[in-house]
Amino acid sequence: MRIHSRVNYICGLGTLGAALILILTLCGESLGIRPAANVMGYETRLFDHDKVHKLNIIMDGWEDFLSVCENEEYVPCSVVIDGETWENVGLRAKGNTSLASVRSMDSQRYSMKIEFDHYEKGETYYGLDKLCLNNSIQDNTYMKDYLAYRLMDEFEADAPLCAYVDVSVNEKKIGLFLAVEAVEEGFLRRNYGLNGGALYKPDSMDGGPPPPPDGMPPMFGNVQQDAMPPMQGTPPQNAMPPMPPMQGGFPQDGGPPPLGSSDDVRLVYTDDNPNSYANIFKNAKVPVSSSDRARLIRSLKTLNDRERIETVLDTDKTLRYFVAHNYVVNGDSYTGGMVHNYYLRENNGVLSMIPWDYNLAFGGFQSRDASSAVNDPIDSPLSVSGDGSRPMADWIFSSPKYLKRYREYFILFPKKSVDKTNRGVVYS
Repeated sequence: MRIHSRVNYICGLGTLGAALILILTLCGESLGIRPAANVMGYETRLFDHDKVHKLNIIMDGWEDFLSVCENEEYVPCSVVIDGETWENVGLRAKGNTSLASVRSMDSQRYSMKIEFDHYEKGETYYGLDKLCLNNSIQDNTYMKDYLAYRLMDEFEADAPLCAYVDVSVNEKKIGLFLAVEAVEEGFLRRNYGLNGGALYKPDSMDGGPPPPPDGMPPMFGNVQQDAMPPMQGTPPQNAMPPMPPMQGGFPQDGGPPPLGSSDDVRLVYTDDNPNSYANIFKNAKVPVSSSDRARLIRSLKTLNDRERIETVLDTDKTLRYFVAHNYVVNGDSYTGGMVHNYYLRENNGVLSMIPWDYNLAFGGFQSRDASSAVNDPIDSPLSVSGDGSRPMADWIFSSPKYLKRYREYFILFPKKSVDKTNRGVVYS
């Protein structure tokens, strides 16, 4: 009898345990519990916000690297992050207009990428495969990227992690940078687990806009105030002509055509031929197959039809992305005239957007006076007009149901995100 009772007791405990496991599996995320596959060690190390971190690049021939770094080719080095050393990692300069900006300012503060697994396959920084160091050279506040990513993260839109770092080379300090988690394999694992889906960075700019004439500031955005002395007297003959009026972040009415205006980068469906989407597929960040390409094209077709949107779009994540994105008014993006600086994720036919590069947000791309962007309309932001040329955003404004939710999120967003993001950062 006792044995029978004990067996019943053990069986009862087993049933209760199984029920608890099932509840945690189904409801874990709502309870703040993340799957083990998503927990990455680098989150709580480099990307905590309690201090400015320290990163030292150790390499021979730094001056030689600077002389050729605009070719954006990797060279080997070691990096020391908060006292821990990683050897034989890849380092290169990064940027489009910012590369020319650094050169024109006679500076050495190039934005950089550190690829931990470039030479040693499988090497990571606690799970992070690539790290970006942004010099914020076109952002006098040093805060636009930081604020945009933090706001999006607090509003539950998937965004890269970031933190401030003091960067040195061979123990010689070169300045304050923003360390940003690269949107690649580590990002996918952190946010979506081992099966993160396909990832693309659509772009047709082919290296970005041309550099400005010698002696002139970059074409877009603000540069550091001491970069250029005030121009005295008559402008030189090689000075840039006055820019035409700008709409959506790019000259109109006789100005040059938008550099990123190709249909595929705008996510416009044209046909079923993968070659029609070369600017998407050539910029895949993970290996993709023919079936991956076909599946993405089918999803774009449904997206453009604006029917059965829920079957091909993570509507909630995308709404949250566009609310935060439109809040900070970033013309150097999918909603602007050049159409770039975003990532597209596809998983089982479902699409979502991932933010990138907000150093010209808060009106910095389309105007040197951010006050002109304060009242940018939220229902027709920048170049989004609902005419089908921006299908990833147009579906919101063509549906009363989703437009209502979008506006409700705009009311919720500052209450939920801004206060949480306004946290101090102190030196250690």
